[in-house]
Amino acid sequence: MSAGPFSVWLEQVLLAISGQTVSDVPCGDCTACCTSSQFVHIGPDETDTLAHVPPELRFPAPLMPEGHVLLGYDESGRCPLLGENGCSIYAHRPRTCRTYDCRVFAATGLEIIDENQVLIARRVRWWQFSFPKQVDRVTHEAVRAAAKFLEENRGLLQEDLAPRTVTQFAVLAVQIHDLFLESDAETSLLRPVAPTAQSVRSEVIRRRGS
Repeated sequence: MSAGPFSVWLEQVLLAISGQTVSDVPCGDCTACCTSSQFVHIGPDETDTLAHVPPELRFPAPLMPEGHVLLGYDESGRCPLLGENGCSIYAHRPRTCRTYDCRVFAATGLEIIDENQVLIARRVRWWQFSFPKQVDRVTHEAVRAAAKFLEENRGLLQEDLAPRTVTQFAVLAVQIHDLFLESDAETSLLRPVAPTAQSVRSEVIRRRGS
């Protein structure tokens, strides 16, 4: 399945991560992310969502400030708000759902190993990005390099800032990919660069700690 030109997808997903838009994923009839035993984070500022999620379906999010909650799943791994015709609160769904994009795994090359998420992993293998321009390939290399760096330097960040799931690793790699790029002084074209561990650590702390 076409995931589109890489740089176009990257721009869109960064806007979604920052809360400026929602992810526009061509899901079709796929509900893998809703049926794979995933906890959904809901922030205290998501008052509209909280008003549509029954209190009995949410519980305090571990290691997060008071007010942050998680929406769980039923015994079959399905979101309890997933009905026969899709999400029953789609117009009021959590921010996590609005920004989720399984193409992030195809982009980063990070492997989903959770046996409960085999449907997501299968979907990821279908995605194929296109690289019509130089910027598509070089930004893809940077995202992959960022993901590899984070995997190889798991102890670089303090516990409260370190990614705890493969999804968090993938999203963080996308967010910091620009650290692995620089503009050529003569051509103004982007090219790969290897940042120092300290510069990556400082930037992650700035972005995730703010």
